[in-house]
Amino acid sequence: MAYASQKDQIPVFFEDTSIAFASKSDSQLRKTYWLFSLMNQARVVNLGTFFIKIALKLHLPIKNLIRYTIFEQFCGGETISDCQQTISTLANSSVGTILDYSVEGEDDENSFDATAAEILRTIQKASESTAIPFSVFKITGIASTDLLEKVQRKEPLSVSEAAAYERVKERVEKLCSQAHQLNVRIFIDAEESWIQNVIDDLTYEMMEKYNKEKAIVYNTYQFYRHETLQALKSAYLLARQKGYVLGGKLVRGAYMEKERMRAREQEYFNPIHTSKEATDKDYNAAIDFCLENVDHISICLGTHNEYSSQYCTCKMKKLGLKNDDSRIWFAQLLGMSDNISYNLAKVGYNVAKYVPYGPIDAVLPYLIRRAEENTSIAGQSSREYLLVKSEMHRRGVSSL
Repeated sequence: MAYASQKDQIPVFFEDTSIAFASKSDSQLRKTYWLFSLMNQARVVNLGTFFIKIALKLHLPIKNLIRYTIFEQFCGGETISDCQQTISTLANSSVGTILDYSVEGEDDENSFDATAAEILRTIQKASESTAIPFSVFKITGIASTDLLEKVQRKEPLSVSEAAAYERVKERVEKLCSQAHQLNVRIFIDAEESWIQNVIDDLTYEMMEKYNKEKAIVYNTYQFYRHETLQALKSAYLLARQKGYVLGGKLVRGAYMEKERMRAREQEYFNPIHTSKEATDKDYNAAIDFCLENVDHISICLGTHNEYSSQYCTCKMKKLGLKNDDSRIWFAQLLGMSDNISYNLAKVGYNVAKYVPYGPIDAVLPYLIRRAEENTSIAGQSSREYLLVKSEMHRRGVSSL
């Protein structure tokens, strides 16, 4: 690894499980151990998610089972107030909270308005607490995917569609305006390539309006797409030209299989890198670019990748940037990669956890993706499982 030839040149390591799991009691640790041991088995995950879907459709009483297992691991609660305990626990270890209203699958104007209203409440909550450094939303939470896709294709809109799209822009404006007014940084999440261009356009319009003095609005860059590194550099040049600070959340990406399948079915060039190595190379090159231009770019590394997290700390050290530089953040999902989050926070880096919340039925698609992601990402569940197992061994805690 770059800068890693001398161990004393590396600012942080991620193997200390006593720091990673300091906030967990022995019983919580044991429950986490059993959860990841199950998620380590793809067949169990596939069967489990299948039967959960059936049970909910049949209205069988399994909500409490979900609540005290996978929901408890990956979500903060059903409401903002339910999340307060998680917010406080994270804050005790100098880890921030990003409240993520994770309701999915709604697709009507009333639902879009309700989601926008809920996101406004998360912005208000963030403005009242130093423990909540960011807010976040997905454009598809407040807009029809079909409408966004039609806009991106530059097809003529009907009168009703044009009116609906104006309402989308009004919701985006309202959220970003409120964030700016309350001095709350806000992420706009990345989505599928066939709607990403229109999301980018909306986001850069908000940046130009609200990022004049510092980054309030952040776009999200998915580096599993081969054109993203250049897109980031072009966005930087545009920001410099128009006189605003670029806000960027750097992620690898979350729609790989869907992207590949659609490209194959519709016979167009697959936008996804052909290898993980190419994705990693672009991601780390983006870290270099952003840190070398940090006077005009504020970033958050949304990553569970230990190499990239350590690479960033080394690059910061090389450039003489302080660990707690307010323009540089790291973020991971609640319930995952605690070894990265807590060890970074322990030595003074800015760290936050995405804390999803919402009614159990409504966030189930999110929870199923978390389970499937832990199974499908090479070694992810095994890594989480082994870290928990190591801490149990260190404490002398049995698995029974």
